[in-house]
This record gives sequence, structure tokens and C-alpha cells, in this order.
Amino acid sequence: MSLCKERLVHEEKRQAVLSKSNGGTAKKSKAVCGVCSRMYRDPKILPCLHTFCADCIRQLEPFSVRRVNGERRSPEDDTHGRSSGSTILCPECDSEVDLPPSGVDGLTTDHLALDEVFAETLLVDCRVLCDLCSDSDAGKRCEVCCVNLCDFCSQAHRRQKRTSSHSVQSLQELKSQGRLTRPVLCSLHPGQELRLFCEPCDLTVCLECAATFHRDHHCSSAHEVISHHGDRIRDLVVRSLRPRLARLEDSMRRVDTSQEVLQTRTDTLAGEIRAFARNYANAVEAHCCSLLRSLEDLRLQRRNQLHLQKAQLQQALVDVRGGVDFAERLLTCGSDAEILSAKGVTMRRLMNLVESGFDPHPTTIAHDNASSICFLPQESAGEVQGFPVVGVIHAKTVDPSKCTIQGEGVERGREGQRGEFTLVCRDSSGEQMGRGGDPVLVSIVHKERKGCSVEAAVVDKGDGSYGVSYTPAEAGFYSVWVCVKAQHVQGSPFVLNVKRKFRRHRGIFHCCSFCSNGGAKEARCGCTGTMPGGFQGCGHGHKGHPGKPHWSCCGSVVEASECILHNLGSVSPRGHLRTVEL
Repeated sequence: MSLCKERLVHEEKRQAVLSKSNGGTAKKSKAVCGVCSRMYRDPKILPCLHTFCADCIRQLEPFSVRRVNGERRSPEDDTHGRSSGSTILCPECDSEVDLPPSGVDGLTTDHLALDEVFAETLLVDCRVLCDLCSDSDAGKRCEVCCVNLCDFCSQAHRRQKRTSSHSVQSLQELKSQGRLTRPVLCSLHPGQELRLFCEPCDLTVCLECAATFHRDHHCSSAHEVISHHGDRIRDLVVRSLRPRLARLEDSMRRVDTSQEVLQTRTDTLAGEIRAFARNYANAVEAHCCSLLRSLEDLRLQRRNQLHLQKAQLQQALVDVRGGVDFAERLLTCGSDAEILSAKGVTMRRLMNLVESGFDPHPTTIAHDNASSICFLPQESAGEVQGFPVVGVIHAKTVDPSKCTIQGEGVERGREGQRGEFTLVCRDSSGEQMGRGGDPVLVSIVHKERKGCSVEAAVVDKGDGSYGVSYTPAEAGFYSVWVCVKAQHVQGSPFVLNVKRKFRRHRGIFHCCSFCSNGGAKEARCGCTGTMPGGFQGCGHGHKGHPGKPHWSCCGSVVEASECILHNLGSVSPRGHLRTVEL
């Protein structure tokens, strides 16, 4: 088997063991990349602190903007060949992160992820070669140097003066405790561990890097500066981020609780709504059944009435037809003696049929299209099982003989003034109809002047009552017809007495002339009417005034309170004109 195939099989074996150790979910392991779902290979840390394989980051498509010399531009604008770092979206948190100008290689390597990969590798391989001799299996590990040692190299490591104080532990114990780490080696000088820290460059370096690239820089041992820089990180975590993390977690718990409460509340309300809908549907169904039963009862009632009416008509028809046929046959075929002999019984039967036989009026047997039965879907029907319902069956039929008139306007009116009265339609039991729509006819005609009529306005109030208004133009007596379904209502036709309108006007008379000659001359009113009958003296004790002046005009008697001449104190041969109000 080739080396490539061996590595592939080995990798598949590691993934299978890793998946099994994590309950079948490799992504839960800290040694697995979230993009490729395999163990990390050259893991890199993005600025958002999420780690992915370097190759996985390279395969991510650039975002729509790039940073070129400090300015954001689209990828299409990068036509000048200048160095620029692309912007990508983190696969974990969808944050927009900028790659360094050197690309993915410029990202910081995640050594913690490598330690996790190393620990997982030990679980799979179950044996580790010595990092010093590479010949024997390692059974020990130096926690200071982070190297795996075989028994021989471990003893040599303890004998050397420089490493004699290092802590060397059993590899199996460290594996069980999860304390396995690998040395962080320099990428420029393989085999050299990063043990120094360059303050000006803010970079960990090896001894060779410090001697060459950072010769003039102040480089300190990593153990000396770790407390300072670790404290800064720890301070940010403890003072700022930990409290915020607690607040965020508390807020998250509250939101989760609110979501649970919301879900519980909506589930409860949904149950209530469904129960309400079921109960309401049951109530509506019960109301529907009640309406159908009422309709069926009404149909049976009407049918029985029609059956009874039909039976009466059939019996009356048989009786009348029998009498008519017998009488006609007797008159047609019988001799004089036969007619005279059967005259008595025939006359008694025919007279009985004429006087007491069933003879309905055509209006009582009018064609009934059952239009009086109607369904009113919007009218309230009260409550059924505690729920309000609508929809009623209306079966009342208006009976013109039971309809009544309310108001004095049907009997008394005044010329030129609006008159009103109300028609109340009722059924055969005398109850007011609860709806409108009945055909109502109102006719007002002058009894003496047939060509004089008054237009009447009928307003349907929708509750079985109808408002009627009219305005007569002339005085006199009118005949008022009020009909429902072409039949007179109770008391119709009515007699309407319209009186003249009361008017105040001025009259003119010649007092002295009428008084002196006994009222032989006519006086004329300001309304152009004459005042026959003359005047009598005013009775104030002066010459020519034997009585109290008065006259009749426009149907009114007007009396003068004082004599004009008496007020003037003199008598004029031609008299004086005086105006008075009539």
C-alpha cells in the first residue's frame, strides 16, 4: 500500500475514533474544523477568535468589499496590482473579518487547537515516538520543554544540568488529566521553540530570530513577561467581559424564559380559542337546528291550515255543485209537475246553501306565495348556550283590519301647514309587525273638488310603523284612504277637516259716514274683501253715533274699541279713515 493511501486510511481511522468518542458528533470536539468537519490542519485564528483550517479559509469566497490602502473597495476595483487583504465572512458567527495583507498565512496559528489534535491523535494511535531519538516509544513527557521522551531520553534529560529541574510526568497520566501540550516552534527556524518575546514588535521569537532579526530590540523571556500580558488579558476578561457575559447569559435566560412563557401562553390561548370555536360552533349548530325545527313547525302549521281550508272548500264545492246540478237538471229535464213537486225540498236546500253555506271572500283565499315567511340573518336571536347568535325566522303576516292609525293629523289639519300621522301595521293577533316592507298606499282627495288632491309622503321606519306627512294647499274636507296590500286599514277612509290658516291683516273703514247714515254704505277691508252689514253707532253719546261699530270680514268678527270721532273731538262731514287689525 502506498504512503498516500496509508495516510488516508489513518486519517479515516482517526475521524472514526474521534466521532465515536464524541457520541457520533465530531464537530463537538475542539480538534475538529467547523468547515471541513475533520481534524485541524494548520489551524488559523480569525480576528473574531474562531479557528478554521488554513485551506478551509482560503476556499471561502471573498466578501463584496476589500481594504486597499486603508480604503474599502469592491474586488472589481483592485486593478492596480497593489497589495490588499480580502474581507470574508466567518462561517461560525457571520462576522465580517479582514485578512492581513499577507493573506491566510499572516493569521495567527491556533496552538491550542494543535494541542487538541495531538491529544486526539494519542487516543487513536495509542503510541507516540520519542521527540529526541525518534526510535523508541515515548512513555514520559517534559512539561517544561513540551517534548515526549522514551525511558532512555528521559533519564538523559534528568541528568543534564539545564533540564534537571524540569517536571517529567508519565504520558499516560497526562493523557488522562488532559494536560498534553506541544512546543510552539518557530516557522522560520524549524526545531527552535518560541521562548522569547520582542516588546517593540509585540511578537514571540526564537533565539535565532532574536539574534538576527531582533538584534537591537528588547527581547525578554516568555516566562518573565507572561504575567504582565496575561494579567492584561485576565483584567479584560474579569473586569469587563465576565460581567458582560453574566449579563448576556442572564438576558439570554430571560429571553428563553420569555419564549417558553410565550409558547405556553399561546398554546393555552390556542386551546381556549379552539374550545371557544367548538362551543360556538355547537351553539350555532344548535341554533341552526332550532331554526330548522321552527321552520318545519311553521310549514306543518301552514300546511294544516291549507289542508283544512281545502277540505272546507271541497265540501262547500260538493254541496254547491250538487245543489246547482240538481236544480239545473230539474229545471231542464223535469216537467211542470215534477218541478212543483220537488220545489219545496229544492228551495229549502238552495236557500240553506245561499244563507249559511261556506262562501269565503276572495281576499281571504288569495294566492299565498309564502313570502310572509322570511329569514333575517342579521337580526339578533338572543343567546344559545351562553353565546350570542343572529338569524331569526319571521313569519308574521300583516292584517289590514288590525292596522291602526296614531296621531290627529289624519282628522284635523290647517291650510298650508304640514300634517302628520303614523300607520302601525299589525298581524292577525294584533301585535305590531317587527319589520317594514309592506305595500302601503295613502290617498288624500278633496270631497267637494274632485280634482284637488294632496300628495302624501310615506316613510318606512323598519319596525312595522310608517310615518305619513302631507301639506294641504286649500281648506275644506278631504277623504283619506289608508290601504295595506290594497285593503283599507281599520277606520279607513278617514275624513280630514282642513281649516283656513289664521292671518292678521289691516281693515279700512269710514267711520263717520257709516255711523251717520246707519251703515248703508259698504266698507272694504285691506284684504280686498267687502264688509256688508254696515256699522252701528259707537254709543259714546255724541251726535251720529247711536251704537258700537263692527263688521264681518274673512270669516272673522272685528270690533272697534273706540270711536275715532270721539277721540278726535270733532265731526267731519266726510268722515275719517281708520285702519284696524283683523
